Amino acid sequence: MTRRELLAATCAACASPSWARYRMDKSRISAITDEIGLSTEESIAFAHHYGLQFVEIRNPAGSKKEYFSLTEAEIKADAVWFAREGLKVSFVNTSLLKFAWPGSEPARKRPEEPAAREKRLAAEKTRWDGRMGDLQKAIRCAQIMGCDKVRVFTGTRVDDPKTMYRQIADTLGEMAKTAEREKVCLLIENEGSQNVATSAELAEIMNLIPTKWVGMNWDPHNAYGKETSYPDGYNLLPKKRILNIQVKGKGLMPSSPEKEDWKGIMTSLMRDGYPYKIGLETHLFDGTPIQAAHASMEEMLRIVNEV
Repeated sequence: MTRRELLAATCAACASPSWARYRMDKSRISAITDEIGLSTEESIAFAHHYGLQFVEIRNPAGSKKEYFSLTEAEIKADAVWFAREGLKVSFVNTSLLKFAWPGSEPARKRPEEPAAREKRLAAEKTRWDGRMGDLQKAIRCAQIMGCDKVRVFTGTRVDDPKTMYRQIADTLGEMAKTAEREKVCLLIENEGSQNVATSAELAEIMNLIPTKWVGMNWDPHNAYGKETSYPDGYNLLPKKRILNIQVKGKGLMPSSPEKEDWKGIMTSLMRDGYPYKIGLETHLFDGTPIQAAHASMEEMLRIVNEV
């Protein structure tokens, strides 16, 4: 193939309806409100500054409480505020199941004091026993916000996470029945402290949970140091079950030694027909979180404009 023929073929592919349909632009970008402002008002101003149509929620900006733990009146107040400002909520981040599960022993580098262990076990049992109630609260929060995706985790990491896979599949399978009735998807996030930390582990657990009401919130940078998330990890994932993606500031910034190939990732997402959102979770704790959020969003949008 000559250079001219190659260029023509590339242009034809880019101009195809499927490519155009999934092309990246600002409408595909979101950001977690509590990392882009010190108040809900500031978070909304940040979104408007960059022309965003979507935000993710976790805690109300400036608060340590999770949205799903608030009263319905409190949730509705911000839902109305977002709607009035022309913003939609793309994803509800929660800490559901982000603790050591009964019968598991977290991987530890140092011994645990007996009193601390007893206190931890009691707190974890309370959270485990209340998991279905918390699920209902999280689903209700999502519904009030006009969102159909809720984040969940897979339990504090043990020495051999594979020994937890059956319990994870059974637990999330049970929760998925409630999610299906309410028409809300549960998205497992790969996270270093959890039994599912990498893309490879996400792919493995997805094979054990066939329901369409359980998907993935893929965060490539959460697996940094454990795998090459792109292209290796990405290629393992069942693409149709990626329902949200999150971006860390460290994986975006050109000067970062932990930079991920986000241009390559976005190009592959378009090629593979990814129709959902990519949310900024800045996670840069250098004393200037809002400035870091601006720098990260500017870089993110620069990459979007290049793909």
